[in-house]
Amino acid sequence: MSRNGRSGNDTEVHDEIHEALHKVAHVDFTKPIIRNASTAVLYEEALTYEPGSALTSTGALALNSGAKKGRSPADKRIVDEAGSSGNVWWGPVNIKMSENSFMVNRERAIDYLNTRERLYVFDGFAGWDPKYRIKVRVVCARAYHALFMKNMLIRPSADELKTFGEPDFTIFNAGEFPANRYTTGMTSTTSIAVNFSRREMVILGTQYAGEMKKGIFTVMHYLMPKAGVLSLHSSANEGPNGDVSLFFGLSGTGKTTLSADPHRFLIGDDEHCWSNDGIFNIEGGCYAKCVDLSAEKEPEIFGAIRFGAVVENVVYSKETREIDYADTTLTENTRCAYPIEFIPNAKLPCVGGHPKNIILLTCDAFGVLPPVSKLTPAQVSYHFISGYTAKIAGTEEGVTEPQATFSSCFGAPFLVWHPTKYASMLAEKMKEHKADAWLINTGWNGGAYGTGKRISLKYSRAIIDAIHSGELSKVEYENYPIFNLAIPKSCPGVPSSVLSPLKSWIGTAESYKATTQKLAQLFIKNFAAYADKADHSVIQAGPTI
Repeated sequence: MSRNGRSGNDTEVHDEIHEALHKVAHVDFTKPIIRNASTAVLYEEALTYEPGSALTSTGALALNSGAKKGRSPADKRIVDEAGSSGNVWWGPVNIKMSENSFMVNRERAIDYLNTRERLYVFDGFAGWDPKYRIKVRVVCARAYHALFMKNMLIRPSADELKTFGEPDFTIFNAGEFPANRYTTGMTSTTSIAVNFSRREMVILGTQYAGEMKKGIFTVMHYLMPKAGVLSLHSSANEGPNGDVSLFFGLSGTGKTTLSADPHRFLIGDDEHCWSNDGIFNIEGGCYAKCVDLSAEKEPEIFGAIRFGAVVENVVYSKETREIDYADTTLTENTRCAYPIEFIPNAKLPCVGGHPKNIILLTCDAFGVLPPVSKLTPAQVSYHFISGYTAKIAGTEEGVTEPQATFSSCFGAPFLVWHPTKYASMLAEKMKEHKADAWLINTGWNGGAYGTGKRISLKYSRAIIDAIHSGELSKVEYENYPIFNLAIPKSCPGVPSSVLSPLKSWIGTAESYKATTQKLAQLFIKNFAAYADKADHSVIQAGPTI
């Protein structure tokens, strides 16, 4: 058998990875197992064995994730076991699964993996701070999945790989094979199941690689607060003077785009932790949306799509292999995954000091939230717990246009503990380190979705620049009624009419008032679910009608 698994015979191999997988998954000693392969080898494997894979004109590897082009949150399960059950926020986000059903799915996944001619393994780390990082092992049957996680996890050095030892968490990705719908607790042929006791995750019925990335985030969202560290669905960057900003927001709100700033160092684009020492990135790569991507609008991300990067579900010319980023024939959720060092100004290692600015990003489909507001401490907690945004087309199966939604901590699908645990930890951190906070709407302006327009990216960038330069702290503010937000009367690079939803509204005064009150009522109704555990000052920080 060759090292890259191209040819095989009945010769048994008893190296460390074969011994480990035979022990936990009964993998045959004669099966090629390609562990932590080079990017070039994984390219060759994908191009040889995975139909639909191709090299793009810039050297990236284009792949198709099959029927699923986005996450399937309704199919995520957490095993109800004694060690973690009392800590989990059970409900629609964290649906219970019995240990027996998990073992049925695990056996099904392992049986499938054992039928494959070759397997791929990637061993890497989650968390840049050695004090808190965990060792993650990915076992899969597609080179696509191995390369994706090679990009997204923190890549070990040769010496670290030699001494990697037993992983802290293992993903068995058998996504090409469906779950059995008649297994207790299953509602479809897709299953993403996490077992904290066994320290394992099993994937069936979806080849969408983002499930692995977000699965590990879910794991860190449980383990880190348990260790006294705040885990956050946020991007982060650092200015020339060492000032750190955290950007919170769901997919499509601008976390990745707005944190990729040529004048600041990128710490990470999606997942971070805040410890007593400062912040650290969980990941070793970035996972950016590609729809309408251009060198003019997002030069750093555009330039990162080169040899080593993975592009998912994009449409490209069969002759030139140039990607058409405007073509959403396959999905709105076209994506690219690349190592963080592909961003020219990435900060390595991906760690920083305590944040100076906390930026809550929302995509308001009603068009009545201001492009920027300065928040009081109580308002930060209110809007963090609320997590208002709109689901953007393509980020989940079946979402084809923006839908108003509330997602606690701007990342409810990935929370494990109750939202108030994360919110109280954030409030304590902000108070201790005297961080400023802002609510930024990157959604609609001038009217609701279908009438108004999406706020220009250049305006959102100008607002962020004014926050970082300190200019936005010097201007005059006015109260924005109903939501009781402090909004600036001016901002460098942004027309004053855009800053006030009332002034930019293109409909009637009656329609503006009705729309504003409608959204306010949605906020109040949503927050009622958390009112029993929230401070009175936080409840009072919400909108009033």
